[in-house]
Amino acid sequence: MSPVALRSGDVEALQQHLRVQPRDFTGWAALGLAYVEQARTTGDASRYPQAERALKRSLAVEPGNDPALAGRAALAAARHDFPGALRYADRALSANPYNERALATRIDALVELGRYDDAARAADTADARRPGVPVFTRYAYVHELRGDVRTARRVLEQALASAIAPPDVAYVATQLGQLAFQQGDYEEALLQFARALGADDSFLPALEGRARAQAAGGDPEAAVRGMEAVVERSPLPGPLVLLGELYEADGREERARDQYALLDAWSALARANGVNADLDTALAAADHGDPATALRAARAEWDRRRTVHTADALAWALHRSGRDEEALPYARRATATGYRNAAFLHHRGMIERATGHERDARKHLSAALRLNPGFSPLGAREARAALKDLEAGE
Repeated sequence: MSPVALRSGDVEALQQHLRVQPRDFTGWAALGLAYVEQARTTGDASRYPQAERALKRSLAVEPGNDPALAGRAALAAARHDFPGALRYADRALSANPYNERALATRIDALVELGRYDDAARAADTADARRPGVPVFTRYAYVHELRGDVRTARRVLEQALASAIAPPDVAYVATQLGQLAFQQGDYEEALLQFARALGADDSFLPALEGRARAQAAGGDPEAAVRGMEAVVERSPLPGPLVLLGELYEADGREERARDQYALLDAWSALARANGVNADLDTALAAADHGDPATALRAARAEWDRRRTVHTADALAWALHRSGRDEEALPYARRATATGYRNAAFLHHRGMIERATGHERDARKHLSAALRLNPGFSPLGAREARAALKDLEAGE
């Protein structure tokens, strides 16, 4: 099998090749990574054990080979085992300091562990060793987390200019679209998502991003149609919550409940296949389920890793549980890096309102709506109502 075919991640072709060449450790590593990508894009967590078996087979044939170790790192990251991802990435890089997958996954792991300074240094190292689309997109995200949107956009634009293969164009354009959406620039977001879908009309992150921008820009019917198509193919937490909220905003409560109920099924399947689903559970349950469940999941995730996202999830779960004084320090920590995220600002503003910090609440609710007035079908509506009440009480 050609290197191009191995890189393509064609599962059926790889399986056929390995029946003929069962000692091809590179082929087993490629198959393992293909299963990881399938699981991440379709939501089928049963692919993760298959990935693990294929990667173990590669290492049994050729112990210590860096493609399989990098694959184990990617698998651990996909299962939200970020300490494990970091360990495997470091082992892969010890074998081959220029392994692109390991360099990229190492940045991912450090980001998800909240080690942002280390992640920035890892991004610099990766950029020096293997500049390219996987590294550029992660370099951009590290800067975005620090509030440096200008650098993030510049790096992504450079990555898009250098992208040739349609999957790379789709991936980078989607990243640019998501960045534009986060800043409330829906016209630019839709342009970038259209560019992504022009390269790959089935690219799910671009379809989801387009639906979010359509909803925020005042076209909820198109957003619902888009998200129904996404959820049909990939019933992951983000799409399920968005579709549920779109239904709820339109008064279709029963359909919304059906989407939220599917989250429980996804979480059970994910856990059965070795995926840590606590962050997804915490966020979904806080808004659409049992606050006690949300709080247990958020505390468990916070104990594992201290990131802006886990701080926000814990703050919001505490708020939904009526424990606002405890929530406030976490809400402040979630916004401390300068990361421009309207949902985080909304959560902080609501918690400040509940704790009597009305001036701060007005400041942060206003900031959320200025930044991205359509950040969430229900969250933005709640932020506007709370801000109106606060201003009426002045």
